[in-house]
Amino acid sequence: MRVKTELWVKAYLRGRQAAGAFAAVVAHGHDDAGALLIKIARLDGTAAVYGPAPVGFSDSERPDGERRFARLHDAPWVAEKVVDDLIARQRSYDDDVWVVEVEDRSGETGLGGWLATV
Repeated sequence: MRVKTELWVKAYLRGRQAAGAFAAVVAHGHDDAGALLIKIARLDGTAAVYGPAPVGFSDSERPDGERRFARLHDAPWVAEKVVDDLIARQRSYDDDVWVVEVEDRSGETGLGGWLATV
């Protein structure tokens, strides 16, 4: 059974803050099943954004219902403006999307076991 988005986000925020990063909800989506975008800003003008892993990633659809994330651009880090534009595009056609922003100079995502592999 999949954890509700709101609960997952609260736990993720707590984990990032406990690790010393600043993390906040930028856009609040549907509490139960909203899609989730996670922006990691390194505070040097570069950032990355992670979203739901697309079908076709080897572990994007697990039987345990766990979320899986994938970086939504090719390069590991891109200009923060590129990430912001990508997020704005997503929000323009999905009112239920959550956006969480993390500021961490090291670029640590905190997504460890939730990252999908190709």
